[in-house]
Amino acid sequence: MDIGVHTPPLADESLEGALSYLDELGVSAIEPGVGGHPGQDHLPRAEYLDNDAEQQEVRNLLDERDMRISALATHNNPLHPDDERAERADTELREAIELADQLDVDAVTCFSGLPAGGPNDEVPNWITAPWPPEHDEALEYQWEQAVAYWSDLNEYADEHGVDIAIEMHPNMLVYEPHGMARLREETGERIGANFDPSHLYWQGITITDAIRYLGERDAIHHVHAKDTKIYDAQAREKGVLDTTAYDDEPNRSWLFRSVGYGHGEGHWKDIVSTLRMVGYDGALSIEHEDSLTSSREGLEKAVDLLERAVFETEPGEAYWAD
Repeated sequence: MDIGVHTPPLADESLEGALSYLDELGVSAIEPGVGGHPGQDHLPRAEYLDNDAEQQEVRNLLDERDMRISALATHNNPLHPDDERAERADTELREAIELADQLDVDAVTCFSGLPAGGPNDEVPNWITAPWPPEHDEALEYQWEQAVAYWSDLNEYADEHGVDIAIEMHPNMLVYEPHGMARLREETGERIGANFDPSHLYWQGITITDAIRYLGERDAIHHVHAKDTKIYDAQAREKGVLDTTAYDDEPNRSWLFRSVGYGHGEGHWKDIVSTLRMVGYDGALSIEHEDSLTSSREGLEKAVDLLERAVFETEPGEAYWAD
């Protein structure tokens, strides 16, 4: 298991500069954006897709530092009711899959997307309850759209030998483990999770239980290391479905935090151990979105904690059990 970083917080650096900085921190994997909300500051798709010379330059930069790409990121909404926006997101995904194949990268990270509530609606509709009945009908419509789309993407990804790692996220159709398992079951084995605990904490989901649930289904393709802190005083008044602006920190029920600032070191060691139990031995890709600290300080503190949590060797034989 190794420590990685999702690189958008280092957008002010060149790819070489970001790699040098992360190498000094002891990071051994990166997850660069190639489109959608993460942007593509370090790996613009159009410059690298089908370009052997540019791809070889990336390989050289990585090899010099004994680093790798754990995944390519393109988080967007390919199920958007606006056809132009959906097509743009779909193109980003397909080209990311192609580029991952060409760079020998195992996974592309993304969102499930969110359709409208019906064929004549214009805005995506996040449904969190089955009543009144029209909400249940809308949810059924959304799942029909999602299964059709992701079944096709599963085949496309399989042709390229790349896994699709979907981040369970609010305001997307798939936002919790049971929805993730359902999408995988109804579309194909290339579809799985980019397991990001930060969006699960505030929903009241126990992270190690969620890891076991998805791990039993071989449904974890990639992992984000990102923490969340629930602020009980605010949550007691208004719950956790909080639309307060992220930069209005004193009034939010919860905030994304750097690893260790929402949950302690022991908790993160439990996460690492449970991931090993279910057979995951890839990157823990740090995603920094903590508004209470700078990007670099947040990354550095997260790396420091995770270095004490991750296992660097394979398990030994249980000689004491003989």
